Amino acid sequence: MTMIKFQHIMSNEIGKRAFMSRPPEPPVSALLNDPIQSIFIGITKLFRVPFTWSYLNLTNPHISVVGISGSGKSYFVKTFLLRASYVWNSNAVIIDWAGEYKSWVNQSGGTVISLAKGDYMNIMDLSGMRPLDRTKQIITSLEILTDITEYPEQRRLTEEAIEQSYLNAGFSTSDIPPPGKDAPTLKDTIALLQEHLQEGTYQYPAELENTIYRLRQFAREGEDYFARKSTLDIGKLASSGLVDIDLSGLADDKFRAMAALFILQTLKEKMRSEGAMESKGLKTIVVLDEAWKVASDGKSDAVTIVREGRKYQFALLVASQNPTDINEAIFSNVGTTFILRVKFEKFMDYLQGSLNFSNYIKSEISEFGVGQAAVVMAFQTTLKFPETFILERVKGEEPLHIYTLDFSDVLVQSEITSTVVQREYQFEREELKNLLIEYNIKDSEINAIIAYMDEKERTVKILDFVTMMRQHGAEVSHIIELLRRIGLSDVLITRIVSGSGEQ
Repeated sequence: MTMIKFQHIMSNEIGKRAFMSRPPEPPVSALLNDPIQSIFIGITKLFRVPFTWSYLNLTNPHISVVGISGSGKSYFVKTFLLRASYVWNSNAVIIDWAGEYKSWVNQSGGTVISLAKGDYMNIMDLSGMRPLDRTKQIITSLEILTDITEYPEQRRLTEEAIEQSYLNAGFSTSDIPPPGKDAPTLKDTIALLQEHLQEGTYQYPAELENTIYRLRQFAREGEDYFARKSTLDIGKLASSGLVDIDLSGLADDKFRAMAALFILQTLKEKMRSEGAMESKGLKTIVVLDEAWKVASDGKSDAVTIVREGRKYQFALLVASQNPTDINEAIFSNVGTTFILRVKFEKFMDYLQGSLNFSNYIKSEISEFGVGQAAVVMAFQTTLKFPETFILERVKGEEPLHIYTLDFSDVLVQSEITSTVVQREYQFEREELKNLLIEYNIKDSEINAIIAYMDEKERTVKILDFVTMMRQHGAEVSHIIELLRRIGLSDVLITRIVSGSGEQ
């Protein structure tokens, strides 16, 4: 016999049960758009509705992607860019911090620009801008990357020397430059400051010396990536199909940030000068991946592209492992956010507080495997349905090859029965390869590790995996760093490292 149980429940308690009051998915009409003007992303988890993304019903075309290494972040970016090129013939410029996309771009028939490996950018190139405007942009970059704002006299000296460099090269600082005329370089600016110092007439020589030192760090022999005549035209790259600008060969994050800032500045000016197309679609997608210094600063032109991009049919796609690295002006204003696997509770709390999704969505995110995502969309009009939902998995152009590390061989019985302890970890193949590259394992050794995992149907015990890494040249310190990176406790790491040494 079926029993019916009655309960007295307050209405505010029922209101907390969002799943009972309304399904946590938008209706089909909001998820399934015109296939000629949208990109297929995947199938929703709850009602298995095909989700096709279109910016036309959203506040803007900009996208943020959050997820730890191995969550499928770069897999999503590659899928999105390819399909945007099919649907809208979109161009894409990838500002590639770690060289993660260059192999894929080469295989896809795109163009790879490798700074410091044969390609150079003169940050004083004008690209059709007035020298006065470019000078302000260079100063803004120095404000982001150095402490020049704390030294107003050094800032003034730098600005005046840059402007004088343009005048000496035959430019009018307030006029649009003639085409084909070579701009001066940062070395010309440094030479002017040195002449000023040698004259001995300046009353604060220490300020002048420090101004020269600040600029010289970007113009030293062997590190003069931005102080030589350019080998490429950044403005033209915005309409050159699929382009990867590989920054991995630059000396450090400061140089990578300088390059990224200059690229964004030039693309912004290109965006404004060209105006919008008559037809619908996205003209250019700018991808900013893990560029924390650039994405986090409100003075960066990433913010300007977010604010102005829709009317010019430019989109910014910013991706990061850490959502707090994305400036609030970007993060709170993008039209779509894709949340893949997130490791730290503080990041989850930040995302929930910023995007205002339910505890049901939060609990789902905490259980994500590779390629699973929560999607948060900002529609143009106020709607009576949730704007956040779960994708079963991103469906890419190629199969999503998932590799799993099984921790059961190092867990004790009490941990195996626990619902809290992590029991496995998954990687997408390319992201696993990139992670191994970070830890100085050679390509041939990486291929051997991947081949072994393929033989084991892409699932291996963690002790076997660590033993393989040690056999193929990985240092113990790097192994410990990797295990911490995927969220394992020090207790488990100690078991794994000591256990793998016994095998």
